[in-house]
Amino acid sequence: MVRIPTMTGSRRLLARLRDVMAGAGTSQERLDQIVSIIASDFVAEVCSVYVLRAGEVLELFAATGLASEAIHNTRLSIGEGLIGRIAVQARPLALADAQSHPDYAYRPETGEEIFQSLAGVPILRGGRVTGVLAVQNRTGRAYTEEEVETLETTAMVIAELIASSDLFSPEELHAVDGVTLLSITLDGVRLNGGLALGEAVRHERRIQILKLVSDDPVAEQRRLDNAVAEMHGAIDEMLEAKDVAEGGEHRDILETYKMFAEDAGWLARISEAITNGLTAEAAVEKVRNDTRARFRKQTDRYLRERLHDFDDLAHRLLQHLVGIQEISDVTNMPENIILFARNMGPAELLDYDRTHLRGLVLEEGSATTHVAIVARALDIPVVGRAAEVLDKVETGDTVIVDGDNAQIHIRPANDTQQAFVDTLTARAQKMATYAALRDVPAETKDGIQIALHMNAGLLADMQNIPETGADGIGLYRTEIPFMDSSDFPDVDRQAELYGRVIEQSGGKPVVFRTLDVGGDKGLPYWDTGNEENPAMGWRAIRVALDRPALMRHQLRALIRAAQDRDLSIMFPMITEIAEFDAAKKILDMEIKRALKKGRTPIRNLRVGTMLEVPALAFQMPALLKRVDFISIGSNDLFQFLFASDRGSPLIADRYDPLSPAGLHLLQSLIEQCDAASVPISLCGEMAGRPLDAMALIGLGFRTLSMAPSSIGPVKTMIRSLTAGDLTRYLESLQDVSEHSLREKLREFALDHGVMI
Repeated sequence: MVRIPTMTGSRRLLARLRDVMAGAGTSQERLDQIVSIIASDFVAEVCSVYVLRAGEVLELFAATGLASEAIHNTRLSIGEGLIGRIAVQARPLALADAQSHPDYAYRPETGEEIFQSLAGVPILRGGRVTGVLAVQNRTGRAYTEEEVETLETTAMVIAELIASSDLFSPEELHAVDGVTLLSITLDGVRLNGGLALGEAVRHERRIQILKLVSDDPVAEQRRLDNAVAEMHGAIDEMLEAKDVAEGGEHRDILETYKMFAEDAGWLARISEAITNGLTAEAAVEKVRNDTRARFRKQTDRYLRERLHDFDDLAHRLLQHLVGIQEISDVTNMPENIILFARNMGPAELLDYDRTHLRGLVLEEGSATTHVAIVARALDIPVVGRAAEVLDKVETGDTVIVDGDNAQIHIRPANDTQQAFVDTLTARAQKMATYAALRDVPAETKDGIQIALHMNAGLLADMQNIPETGADGIGLYRTEIPFMDSSDFPDVDRQAELYGRVIEQSGGKPVVFRTLDVGGDKGLPYWDTGNEENPAMGWRAIRVALDRPALMRHQLRALIRAAQDRDLSIMFPMITEIAEFDAAKKILDMEIKRALKKGRTPIRNLRVGTMLEVPALAFQMPALLKRVDFISIGSNDLFQFLFASDRGSPLIADRYDPLSPAGLHLLQSLIEQCDAASVPISLCGEMAGRPLDAMALIGLGFRTLSMAPSSIGPVKTMIRSLTAGDLTRYLESLQDVSEHSLREKLREFALDHGVMI
């Protein structure tokens, strides 16, 4: 009769494995000892470990009971055979008659045809499969759930050995048969242009677990209970906070979060892992790995969102267990960092040394997420919506990020690398040319002056004004400091920041956009909920008018910061005149309040609006009587105009702002503003692309705002352009009905020597 390991036996097995892990010998020698110990403990004739190698190949790395010549020679593709099935599904498999299973793959070199039953589990780390652990018996053995659970617990120890050992180089660029792997090229969505060559670094919220195996399960369960109680208490404190206790959607969200934190099944699985012999931290990590692997296969959006809930809870619970808050190890980084993440906040990006940060790749993300905006301010290329890129890249891989074409090249061949190095050298020479234009005016060949402002959102951005020769800040995104804070910045903190921005502008104009949060721009301490269409949801002025205290505090801080200086404020996402009037009324209240308190009055106050919603374009006569200026946010305006989600790889480039429809809309807005003598500018992405900016100047725009890195290329274009010729050419295209005028404009630039 086969002996089934008991819970006590499971802990004894883990203790033996812990001794092996701590002992002498190479990683291969320790892995060989581990499979022997597991086979003995399970009374199994075979125990084998397959490790996932480069090229999605599972290689037999250690085994007892199989032919010795099969080790390092037997290889299976992901999905091939029972071992490959376990890897691709990331789920355990237990079969009393393995050879009758349709996925059974016979490998004669192993000698496994004499073994009838098999139990295998994925080796998981960070929710990703790094190998497979399996046991086999000659007889038809029905493996119990308890045995499978013990194998899963044991696999966690092996995962750490694989991840931190010298079994093979993490930078391996060759398949196990010696054939060089071809470069993996992935497509995504362009979030910021540019080229970068560097070394992959995976951004993971990971707390290092130093001890996997416990000596006292009772004590570990007590530690878990205490940590869970602390976590529940912290969540209760959030619910009791004044702005949450009053109710609203954000309270409902926290209530749901609390419900997940109290999920009996989730906590029971952690306790079971402790009973099997893991420490409390290792048990939480094991259940997190299992949950990640299970949920990552889901296509249902709701279920995938629940993964984020449980993942965040596991992270919070680990923090309470180990008693630390800092989670990102950004030390000991390579010289040239290409950062990979599912998604991240702007503060997390700024944790990395920006002098070594060369590029950013996101599995998720859109052009309007704040991490992308901050990355643009840092002038690094960003590619988003790179599907499953984290499954295909490892820390240490050589990577090329082509932000211009929204491509990522992982482990590129030498000739590809050299081609990109040559391109980077040419770009550096161009940048030197742009720098030489810093102090010359942005003036066309026929004498038309164009004001080139820059977009900003960080105090650190202000140094770009003298470096680029920008004429001012056309868009200061005030929400980024809110993203960097652990709570809502109070009036004093905001006023100090805005005051420093004004001071560091050197007397050049700064346009402050009021808070644009909500939708896909969440705050870490305030969950505004999930929406099907966040870009068109509860965000920007809609949030501010529903939570007027937020706007009042921000406007109060701006008024205090200005003090006898000029102040320009614009409201985002205005859809109808009534919204502008309501926002302006709050501003007037705060101005009266400041004067009543004896504050120094603002020298010159200008109040304007972003024009991002097409509906506002149909209310121009009434709007122009109220505003001092208008700034077009082309990113959202064209997204809404064309009903085209810029975050979707399928249609991100389907519609072109340089289409007849887009240009006609812009032309109409310029004509109406000029007739009313109301200044109009554009601060979207198209302002920073030389060809697009050329078209805007031809339409009549005289003020553009863009990322600091775009000022040099756009100024170069302007100084080579005769605006009158372009305007006449655009007038000749009035009746053209093509999909886009981009190629015609490109031909014009080439024919007239315009440097685009």
